[in-house]
Amino acid sequence: MLSAYLAKKIIDEVMKLFDKDIIIVDEDGIIMASSDEQRVGKFHEGALISVQEKRKVIIKKEDEATLQGVKAGVNLPIFFLDRVIGVIGITGEPELIFPYGELLKKMTELLIQENYYSEQKQWRSRMIESFVYDWIQRKDWSPEFIEFAKILNINLQLDRRLVLIQLNEQPEFIIKGMSELTYIWDDSSEDLFIPWGNNRLLFIHHDKKDNVRHMVERLKQLKLYITSTWNTDVSIGVSQPVVSSQMANGYEQAERALKVALKTNDIVCEEDLRLELCLEEISPASCEKFTERILQGVIHNEELLETFYMYFEKNMSIKLTAEALHIHINTLHYRIKKLENITGLDLKKVPDIVNLYLALRFLYEHPKKQ
Repeated sequence: MLSAYLAKKIIDEVMKLFDKDIIIVDEDGIIMASSDEQRVGKFHEGALISVQEKRKVIIKKEDEATLQGVKAGVNLPIFFLDRVIGVIGITGEPELIFPYGELLKKMTELLIQENYYSEQKQWRSRMIESFVYDWIQRKDWSPEFIEFAKILNINLQLDRRLVLIQLNEQPEFIIKGMSELTYIWDDSSEDLFIPWGNNRLLFIHHDKKDNVRHMVERLKQLKLYITSTWNTDVSIGVSQPVVSSQMANGYEQAERALKVALKTNDIVCEEDLRLELCLEEISPASCEKFTERILQGVIHNEELLETFYMYFEKNMSIKLTAEALHIHINTLHYRIKKLENITGLDLKKVPDIVNLYLALRFLYEHPKKQ
């Protein structure tokens, strides 16, 4: 409850406001922390009396000869949850320091209370992290697992979406920004924010109406807040709603959506994936082999590759592509003919258009190529 570390921290905080000699003593009368470090570890009889009798003890100059380890001053019991957990002592003429006594006592008790609730919050966060990790891994629920959920007040009857949020190398945000996000996102008491590795957050969301568009708008606000406050890129992958027993499936969906989102630092919902759903399943080796076959002869020609990447970005519009590349339309026609001659592709045929499109996607967007 009252550790030596916390006692030292309290002394340091108090000394910023009061230029007095101060000690904090444990329940056995041993000095845990002091503004005079030479007193640490020594027995203080006056403080022990204060603990045992649960009252303020005034030490006068003449008491120094009869009570072990004391100096003139005031000793006040520190209460927490209706019991004495230690004593704070102030050295000096009792009449002069007495006005500070109750103030220091209250300040100390508040610091201890704050530390206690902070530790409780950290403990709960660690327990939830452990529970969620187990939740995602489990195929069957044991009675102990269900009981643990009740202790943590997690409702296993609700459908949820899993949201993976990845930051660009900003692990300090995971430590400092978690409480801020929890405060900003207050849609439901059933929602959970969990640190997930060095630069990820796992957000488990329950929405009674399952309004995905509303959720995405909220995620955009969250993304903007993180980006502007912490100056980092953010990518977000969102699963479809899953029942609580299918969390592993939901996590896989969020991972799949996040892989796509990482390419553009965007928000991607798994149910919106179309072609990406197939492309992500293709191995890097197959991507590379396919790309080399389709782009043989032009794979090192940056001008042609960038031309046709833009061509597909502009939905194969000759006019818009030429404008985007700042070239004449005739120049674009020349490049199309050149690519067809080198590769043997015919861009009037759908299969060849699809092959070229996929090859360029693999070349520019596949993780290995990135």
